[in-house]
Amino acid sequence: MKPSGIVGVLMQRGLNKPAIGLLLIVLLLSGAVLYYNLALTSANANVSLLKSMASELQNRNTELERAVSRLNSNVSFTGLYPVQIYEESNRSVVTVQGSRVISVLTFFGPQNAVETDLGSGFIVRYSDSYYVVTNFHVVDSLVNITVTFWNGDAYSARVVGSDPYSDLAILSSNALENDLTALTLINSSSVQVGEPVMAIGNPFGLSGTVTIGIVSQVGRTIQYQSTTSTFAVADTIQFSAPINPGNSGGPLLNSNGMVIGVTTAAVNGAQGVGFAIPSDTIIRELPLLVTVGRYDRHPYIGLRGVDMNFQLAQAMGINNTYGVLVESVDQGSPAAKAGVLSGRETVTIGQQQYLIGGDVIVSVNGTRIVNSDVLNAYMEEHAIPGEVMQLEVDRSNRYITLNVLVGSQPTQ
Repeated sequence: MKPSGIVGVLMQRGLNKPAIGLLLIVLLLSGAVLYYNLALTSANANVSLLKSMASELQNRNTELERAVSRLNSNVSFTGLYPVQIYEESNRSVVTVQGSRVISVLTFFGPQNAVETDLGSGFIVRYSDSYYVVTNFHVVDSLVNITVTFWNGDAYSARVVGSDPYSDLAILSSNALENDLTALTLINSSSVQVGEPVMAIGNPFGLSGTVTIGIVSQVGRTIQYQSTTSTFAVADTIQFSAPINPGNSGGPLLNSNGMVIGVTTAAVNGAQGVGFAIPSDTIIRELPLLVTVGRYDRHPYIGLRGVDMNFQLAQAMGINNTYGVLVESVDQGSPAAKAGVLSGRETVTIGQQQYLIGGDVIVSVNGTRIVNSDVLNAYMEEHAIPGEVMQLEVDRSNRYITLNVLVGSQPTQ
């Protein structure tokens, strides 16, 4: 039987079997060498590609490290430069300290004791003089008041004016002019929800502490307890920068290092949120607090209410689900004289009791009133004692307008 295939062809050409075997071995070796070279070339190409990719990643990692370093040293988030703001503002922030007489219960009955209290404040300039702005609750009933600057210089101080309804107090001191660097107040009406802010203060006596965050909301109404009374402070700024006892009275600064508010840590149970008295309030009250010692221009109409909701609307049989439901009206108040109706029937909704049947305030001077915060903020910003404002109310699905002569908040 004759060999077939490539071996048969080679034998027909005169090659013997040993020669054919040797030729096949040479061909196999050549193929192996060629395959090895091709594989080695491919491997070298892959290694070169991997080296190039590694080099590119290393370059990008270096760039990211540099960017992170810049962020850590200067920028916390877009638009806010904490290092620069702190360097320019910290000299204006002071520690306010004093003593307060309190009553403590002992084995022998109630006894007087003296406690030391502290807060924060900052320097402003008004009518060519320097003053310290702080919270009313910081200095309420405080004696032997001192202010201490960033460099340790301390001076005695006294309260020249205060307003519990705005939780504001103005101090003067005998500080040397070298220690007096004023911060700039700007209008807080331009503050926007979401913009970055920075607070400087002395939480727990840790002077010069900086925290940062954003404006969470504006136009909030907060309640705080003084040594003698409970006060509602309208139109405050809510923000996310952490503050603690001792921060009260310090400045809340915008991305340009301008004061947009006075931080207050007087809200019991507040966690993760802070509040600030807006700078518009300081600007409005500063002249009277300095010259007269008090501010008596807070508007007053004399009613108390709750925010409307779907369940209340159903209970009252009305279509309106927003606004402020009037539960009570002070006797002889501007609201009573204008004919505002209070609640007449008690209902329980979700374990909460309400007085229903009264008017629901839905707008003031054409401005939609969504809830109590909006009503209180509008009153504080726009209502002026002695002027008439138009109150639109929903009275059993019938909308009527009442003219209210705004009064002044009674002093406590």
